[in-house]
Amino acid sequence: MTDNLLSLSTAAARKLATTSKSVPQMREITPRHLLHVLPFEEAVGGVYRVNRRLTYTIGDGRVSFTSVGAAVQVIPAELCELPSLHDFDDEEALGELAARFVQHDLDEGADVPDGQIVLVAHGKIAKTGISGYGRAAVLGMLADGDHLGDLTGEGAQPARAVTACTVLVLSRQDADRLRERSESLRAHLERPVRTGPSNKHGEAEIAMAAGHSGEPNLPGTFVDYDRGPREFELSVAQTVLRVHTRVADLYNGPMDQTQQQLRLTIEALREREEDELFNNREFGLLHNADLKQRFQTRSGPPTPDDMDELLSRRRSSHYFFAHPRAIAALGRQCTARRILPDVGEVNGARVMLWRGVPILPSDKIPVTESGLSSIVVMRTGTEKQGVIGLTRTGLPDECEPGVSVRKLGIDDKAITRYLVTTYYSAAVLVPDALGVLENVEV
Repeated sequence: MTDNLLSLSTAAARKLATTSKSVPQMREITPRHLLHVLPFEEAVGGVYRVNRRLTYTIGDGRVSFTSVGAAVQVIPAELCELPSLHDFDDEEALGELAARFVQHDLDEGADVPDGQIVLVAHGKIAKTGISGYGRAAVLGMLADGDHLGDLTGEGAQPARAVTACTVLVLSRQDADRLRERSESLRAHLERPVRTGPSNKHGEAEIAMAAGHSGEPNLPGTFVDYDRGPREFELSVAQTVLRVHTRVADLYNGPMDQTQQQLRLTIEALREREEDELFNNREFGLLHNADLKQRFQTRSGPPTPDDMDELLSRRRSSHYFFAHPRAIAALGRQCTARRILPDVGEVNGARVMLWRGVPILPSDKIPVTESGLSSIVVMRTGTEKQGVIGLTRTGLPDECEPGVSVRKLGIDDKAITRYLVTTYYSAAVLVPDALGVLENVEV
């Protein structure tokens, strides 16, 4: 065949031609919207302390359970998360109280049994009641670890199962018997819960007078601070990059092999940083939302009602964050209701807006095997008492803000090693700066 050619073939000509090539590409790189929109503050000394006004804690957390097969039991010490049992340390009384809870497995739509306390071990229930117009209304949604009622007051209010669920119920009779038998429990319940006057947020009250006339004695006051402020230590992500000297010497054109290796390594490091800012159990946003700022969907998928609920619980919101599948699920709900959300531009990308607040996609927000995810909403910046990122710049051998690349030397195999490091964390300055819509069906 080559004898019939009248000119040099393209295949042969390519052996003498210079190939045009791209820099190395990487599928792991994402928009990393959180790192772009989160304002970062310097954590000098590696620690950032969040000082707040003194708050009287009354213990309104979530309860944990253990299970053996289908049998579920509440952990006795976890009952201290109930407001009336906060700081109660009688282990014997807590154990007896835990043993008196009776398990009920409910089908979807079933009424929750009446009792003094109802603990939600699994599934979702809706608090029900009568609205101001005399109609039946849903007053709130509860999920795993939440509770209804307390040892003080009239007990749990009516509720029904939204999904198949498991609840533990303490009857009023058993609660009364235990109060009569346990002197320590009775004394604990009779003591005042708060240690001083407070506002509706639980913060120590600032006394003042208003609307007076004449010359009355004005109250004296001061703003008390939290005596145990939380401190956030910077977390670290590190790796050792290895580049053979032969590669760096002989195969360094037209692109610098070491620079390309570092570029892709730093990209992976930044991806890990954003993942940690969402998912780290110490400072990650999904784990540090206040319990009163965690909400449940009304029906499973994210609806316009759920998004409005998130927005209404804080004085301002700057960004939503959701997995792309959760955003698609919200879009389907809007389409079903013939609602057309607005679209805006953030960081050069066209994104959906809800009530003017951008919904930014992030695949770092997990989706469970059963198809459940979360939607995060936040206010950002120190001036707005919002969510901030923490970093440390000015590091030795810094190649970009907050990332240092230190040459560790060449070993006896002629491999050059580089230590790549970045430090980061996040802090929520006040509880209402961050909210999470949980158990979102995607």
